[in-house]
Amino acid sequence: MREANDQRRTADGFFLPDLCAIQPLLLLIVVSQLVAILVVLARSGLAGFDWAGFGLVSFFALWVAVPGAFLLCRLRPQLARLPGAWGAVAAYAIVLALTAVVSSGGLMFLRLQPGLQAADLPVVLGHVLMAGIVTGIMFRYLYLQQQLGQQQQAELRARLDALQARIHPHFLFNSMSIIASLIPTRPQAAEQAVEDLAELFRASLARAGTEVTLGHELELCRRYLALEALRLGDRLRVEWQVDGVPEQLPIPLLTLQPLLENAVVHGIQGRVDGGTVRVVIRYQQGRVAVEVSNPLAEAGQPAAGSSNGNRMALDNIRDRLRNLYGDEVVLDLQCSDGQAVVRLAYPVRGMAA
Repeated sequence: MREANDQRRTADGFFLPDLCAIQPLLLLIVVSQLVAILVVLARSGLAGFDWAGFGLVSFFALWVAVPGAFLLCRLRPQLARLPGAWGAVAAYAIVLALTAVVSSGGLMFLRLQPGLQAADLPVVLGHVLMAGIVTGIMFRYLYLQQQLGQQQQAELRARLDALQARIHPHFLFNSMSIIASLIPTRPQAAEQAVEDLAELFRASLARAGTEVTLGHELELCRRYLALEALRLGDRLRVEWQVDGVPEQLPIPLLTLQPLLENAVVHGIQGRVDGGTVRVVIRYQQGRVAVEVSNPLAEAGQPAAGSSNGNRMALDNIRDRLRNLYGDEVVLDLQCSDGQAVVRLAYPVRGMAA
């Protein structure tokens, strides 16, 4: 399985798309038919368009395009492993060789005689030359598309890294102070706190956009809340409503934890008597819906950050999710009746509802 994954990653970096997929195959067929139209127009002109000739050229173009797509699709992993530009050269040679075979076979079929004649050689060479020009243009276009895609992915990755870096856990110094105070009196609790902190920072250093299971994300959330509970004590209370939700659901790493951090920092710690953070997660019709609610900070009580900081953190989370899932992501904050409620919804692909 590991070898198959390595081959897939290598093929994904090759400039040729997966020609077994419907969209690239249809595009290739359309291009072949457009080339056939141009060839016939160059020969007969628009007024006396040669429909019979178009049928032959179209048939020939399809016999090159479809088998060529199949061959390149099947050989794509091997071509991608060739060093340098040799993969492109080999793919180019495959198309030219196939064109020569189809052209020769077509001429023999039209004559109903085996073997080629001397007069057939210029015709075959002409077909190969034409296929070489069209294939060269197509390969150049696909190469530029692949380079553009890689550049966009790099820019997206840098954007995600920057956004994720801005929501690293900011309670490091508080946590370290608490751990230092626990070491003389409660060494086991201090050890557990160090493990929780290490797991959270390991997650924050992971590659941006990494998807994990919902169970893994919930475990990170519980580790974070355990650290905050050491600081806030009984002032922090948490209610979970996640029963019946599959723990194997995919979710981007560090999606729920920042929501809980906002609830604690901008709500619970700004109240003398603390409060309850409620987390409700549902999964219906291919969408995950998350709701995190907490009481607002009391007037006159200091709360770390500000409403602007809270909004900025939510905007960062929304940007990360929309970069991954598109405009189907919903994330909003509503404050009323002394409660702040954050609602998040995003699509899950590839799982039955």
